[in-house]
Amino acid sequence: MRCLPVSALFLLLAACGQSAPLKPAAGQQLPPAPYGREGTETAENLLKPTPQSAPERSVELRKRSEKRLQDPFDLPPSDEE
Repeated sequence: MRCLPVSALFLLLAACGQSAPLKPAAGQQLPPAPYGREGTETAENLLKPTPQSAPERSVELRKRSEKRLQDPFDLPPSDEE
């Protein structure tokens, strides 16, 4: 019985999140620009993932089944213990 009010409280707390654009806190500034770059970054640019952290998919999907090539590391289990 006590679990229901506690879970309802967590649900209400989770639902009250703000969806406004991100801004620095009052009296704070964004981090300084990296060496060699002019100007400071915006909050949206800082939150955008780089291509290295979120690479595009480069795997070509197979359209039909193909025979596997011989794998030199696919060895049977050894009998030694």
